[in-house]
Amino acid sequence: MMTTPRFLQGAFAFEGQGLDKPTLLHPSLTYTVPEGVTGQVLYVRAGNSSDELASVVLTFDGAPARWLPVGAKGDMHVSLRVVEDLLAGSTVEIHYAAPAGVSGTLVVDCGLVEV
Repeated sequence: MMTTPRFLQGAFAFEGQGLDKPTLLHPSLTYTVPEGVTGQVLYVRAGNSSDELASVVLTFDGAPARWLPVGAKGDMHVSLRVVEDLLAGSTVEIHYAAPAGVSGTLVVDCGLVEV
């Protein structure tokens, strides 16, 4: 079975809009599964430079699929044990949520695979 790794990653400044208001962290953190393959998200790592809790929100086709809290000045690594097959044309995006007015930088590394 041939697989191709893909990554959504980088360091991005943010300003919180509310913990219940996820927003796209950066346009480069969008991935659409190409025709002829199936995609899977394998892991998400993130670090948060702010003094407040922030969440990385993984969305599939615009709907939140995983909320991953990242503590103040903390980090996290989640190996996703339950993965969904993402069909061709499915879109994965990385959003964030943070308390209104809180600013900082999120460092994100999301590993995907095309099968």
